[in-house]
Amino acid sequence: MINLHDIRYARLGTQDLDGAIKFATSIVGLQLVAREGNTAYFRSDKTAVRGDTRDHTLVYFEGDPSDQTIGLELSNPDDLDAVGAVLEQAGRPVHFGTCEECDSRRTKAFVASTDPSGNRLEILARPYNTGTRFYPSRDVRITHFSHVALFSTDTKRDTAFWTRLANARVSDWLGDATFLRIGTVHHTVVLMPSTQAGIQHINHQVEDIDDVMQSYYWLKQQGVKIIYGPGRHPISTAMMVYFEGPDGMVYEYSVGVKHILPEQEATYRPRQFSLEHYNGDMWGSFTQTEGLPREPANTKIRLVV
Repeated sequence: MINLHDIRYARLGTQDLDGAIKFATSIVGLQLVAREGNTAYFRSDKTAVRGDTRDHTLVYFEGDPSDQTIGLELSNPDDLDAVGAVLEQAGRPVHFGTCEECDSRRTKAFVASTDPSGNRLEILARPYNTGTRFYPSRDVRITHFSHVALFSTDTKRDTAFWTRLANARVSDWLGDATFLRIGTVHHTVVLMPSTQAGIQHINHQVEDIDDVMQSYYWLKQQGVKIIYGPGRHPISTAMMVYFEGPDGMVYEYSVGVKHILPEQEATYRPRQFSLEHYNGDMWGSFTQTEGLPREPANTKIRLVV
């Protein structure tokens, strides 16, 4: 069993690093904490204890926009060798990071692999924290990087990977999409049906609904394309807005997500939601927006539930 603690970062290739940096800072509101050669690191955590801040939560690097990876922290860093063995036994590729690769990930050690759809995963042992607080580049009141949605070519198969090899639990289903939690938050990883692998969207939590709505109007004023929302997901209770970033990557601000507490684990049962429009957004923004992508950016097929 791979016992994960939480998600740490997303790494994205881009053919326009300067443009990606500008978007991540001036539009999303992240803090640029380092630019080293062809790689830029961004921070997003507002924490009560300064040392609890993750070193970075987003990376853009010069490269193929389809080169996308998520980083996940191990609960016990001493388990890293065992993680490699578990992945090998499951027929997954295994690569232990070199010293140079670990330095570029800001971690002591990691194992790189893929899920069965081909989504790139980096499982981290002792990723770096920082004593420097998050200083946002615009007034959006981001609290933290919270989750990603991954495209999956077989959500049932990939759900088994996350729940049998790792400690993820199913929170709910929307059609064939699976919402998986690692901690208490309703979802850390979402598996979205598709024909290709990739990251569908990247979520940042904000402080309250005013931040969602203020950003919605502000983004429109800046000419940023609104993909979905503002609205509310019945499946997680989160209030949200989604918008398009560099290379077609979708970003989300949300607040009010449901938590499943330890004392609820024994009795909690995942719920099945149909693909009826109002099960995606109970406020009805699907009537005026394209909806979330069902394929990576080069195909532009949208899901409007």
